[in-house]
Amino acid sequence: MILVGNLGRDPETRHLENGRAVTNFPLATSETYKTRDGERVTKTEWHNVVLWTPLAEIADKYLSKGSQVYVEGKLTTRQWDDKDGNKRYTTEVVVREMTLLGGNRQNEGGGGNYGDQSQGYGGGQGQSYNQQPVAGAPAAGGPAAASPMAASPAKDTTVTPVETEIDDLPF
Repeated sequence: MILVGNLGRDPETRHLENGRAVTNFPLATSETYKTRDGERVTKTEWHNVVLWTPLAEIADKYLSKGSQVYVEGKLTTRQWDDKDGNKRYTTEVVVREMTLLGGNRQNEGGGGNYGDQSQGYGGGQGQSYNQQPVAGAPAAGGPAAASPMAASPAKDTTVTPVETEIDDLPF
């Protein structure tokens, strides 16, 4: 999955007994279109996002409610039993790559200063991070995965929104 959206709340980070960090937050993605009547409609979808060390620590440090972020990962569904014994399900995006697109909540100096990033999607100046599996380790995102962080150069992520009316479609 590839998503570009805004955080619905501050990231929540917890550290497991083995020292690994895991961060969760809801990510809102929106689509705007016009109806046949010319009314502009915005539809927002919410996605549960999960990041594991080292991405978890980066998200916790630099993201906050409203931050814009690009994430790539896999869609997973977990099942568990609640306190009443009912089966419960949740679907999450386990992130493998992340690009910070907006400003940060802390303007710290040094190599980790992200205050010069573009304000909003389309500037192509965000800082990218990804999970790369260690040889012999489980896939990134699992509870036992141990993956180093690797910074990759910023990509040109310029996007021009396309608004179409249903009557304008060529088919």
